[in-house]
Amino acid sequence: MDKKLTAKAAGWKGVYDVLRREILSLTLKPGELLDETGLSRRFGFSRSPIREALIRLSGDGLVVNLPNRTAIVAPIDIASLPQYVDALDLAQRSNTRLAAELRSEADLAAIAREQKGFIAAVKSADYLAMSETNKAFHMAIAHAGRNPYLAAFYEKLLDEGRRLLHLHFDYIDRTNDGRLLTDEHEEMIESIRARDVARADSLAHAHTRQFRDRFLDFLRANHTSSIAL
Repeated sequence: MDKKLTAKAAGWKGVYDVLRREILSLTLKPGELLDETGLSRRFGFSRSPIREALIRLSGDGLVVNLPNRTAIVAPIDIASLPQYVDALDLAQRSNTRLAAELRSEADLAAIAREQKGFIAAVKSADYLAMSETNKAFHMAIAHAGRNPYLAAFYEKLLDEGRRLLHLHFDYIDRTNDGRLLTDEHEEMIESIRARDVARADSLAHAHTRQFRDRFLDFLRANHTSSIAL
């Protein structure tokens, strides 16, 4: 469906959905200008719904609003990657440990269902779908841990890392077999099913470190990239 028609049908929410998808998939690159006038022409709207969509995207951390009714796509702050990985590691380990300890059969079914969605996304090589289903998988684990505070913190970190994951998935697709990703998830599921808290913790830690190492490999291989990191 034409993007203008999609946005027209849903008001500011349609504009938000289209821009969010383009930002997360890096179609709109970090630092790219988002001019209200240009967006109004693109979507066939007045400035009010465009401005509302940009405000919502700013709240998601995907857009930085500037004076004079302009905005830019939020830069990706590579300098803070070590701190981000440390926080992600703590959240991932805590939630996965709790899931191994407290999970129910219904939780296991939910986690397995989200894993099937992730496997399908990997097979399709749709990186945006991969990041969405990856988040759904890990949040199913977090919900099994029954700590809403830790789950909310984890979700915030997963959302913040969506664009990093997109680059990460692209690099893996070009250099490795995507089954590496699905196999790591399967091992985590098995540790949760077995209520093996120590192994769940170890696998969650390894999963974060592998993400970090692969992303650093991506940076080394693409240090001349035109993406404004």
